[in-house]
Amino acid sequence: MRDVTATLVGFARTLRAAGVGADAQRLQTMVRALDHLDVLDPSDVYWAGRLTLCADPDDLTRYDRCFAAYFAGETPRPGRRQPPPVVIMQSAAMPSEGTQSGESSDVRVTMASATEVLRNRDVARLSAAERAEVHRLIALLAASAAQRRSRRFAPATSGRLDPHRTIRAVLQRGGEISRLHHRTHTHRPRRVVLLVDVSGSMAPYADALLRFAHAVVRSAPRSTEVFSIGTRLTRLTLDLRHRDSDTAMTAVSVAIPDWSGGTRLGEELKEFLDRFGQRGLARGAVVVIASDGWERGDAALLGEQMVRLRRLAHRVVWANPHKARPGYEPLTAGMAAALPAVDDFVEGHSLGALERLAEVIGRA
Repeated sequence: MRDVTATLVGFARTLRAAGVGADAQRLQTMVRALDHLDVLDPSDVYWAGRLTLCADPDDLTRYDRCFAAYFAGETPRPGRRQPPPVVIMQSAAMPSEGTQSGESSDVRVTMASATEVLRNRDVARLSAAERAEVHRLIALLAASAAQRRSRRFAPATSGRLDPHRTIRAVLQRGGEISRLHHRTHTHRPRRVVLLVDVSGSMAPYADALLRFAHAVVRSAPRSTEVFSIGTRLTRLTLDLRHRDSDTAMTAVSVAIPDWSGGTRLGEELKEFLDRFGQRGLARGAVVVIASDGWERGDAALLGEQMVRLRRLAHRVVWANPHKARPGYEPLTAGMAAALPAVDDFVEGHSLGALERLAEVIGRA
């Protein structure tokens, strides 16, 4: 059973994924507030988090939605001001009325919900209702792309001297130097490229991974590219720009001609690099490959293309759903050939794993 602090840490992680700045300092403030409140009272927990974790009026709607999804597994109705119900669980029986005040009782109380239970469940083993709930929570994820320094400059109070602005100011004042102007490099989101394996061996996970890709596209539509790989390379970026996730998945299902087919990772990666990557999509980008590494083609070709990709990309991330299985080792020929060129080897089997993947993308 998780204790209250661990549950609140997971809640803060969910808020950050939705765009609320629930950092560690704000979380500590909420924990200190709950020391003086009743953690079994949903209203106390709701208002303690709302007053400490939210810093902007736009955060309030996100907070209500995440609170309802995390603690109760439901979406609050428009205009609803009362906090959603919380599922309370006990790990030991509460003392009965006959218990004397001097007797010690080990009572551990924690808050949990079906949503929290689903967070670490393998998506391939979920029921239809559980899968629908996980898909709804994936749509709430927000993978903020890492920033990179641009070649463009912007005025600044300090830093590199801006000779052009300084000289123009001197000429405007008749040759008198009044101040020195400075400039600094601007920053822009680093491009994120996702290659999602839709072959037969990835069929239980492809839908969830594509929904994750939809969430990333919605977070940064101008700096995100998505492709499906299997026996053919298919560009899905435009299909995933629909705001509604179900509409986007319907468009994707029509666009992918090789769904649940074979696997030719080496050939498809070579095609991506020849057509798109070498020309600029992979240069300085965070490239995420979501695949189990089963390769029916030449594993040596996959290894060569991964080395080529590593030279172009800023960082290469490989998400393998099978990595979470006990005793897993990357022994398949494709996975063994690709790993030397991978910077981050992560899981991709559950909602919690996708949250961690979003964090890896954000800090790349």
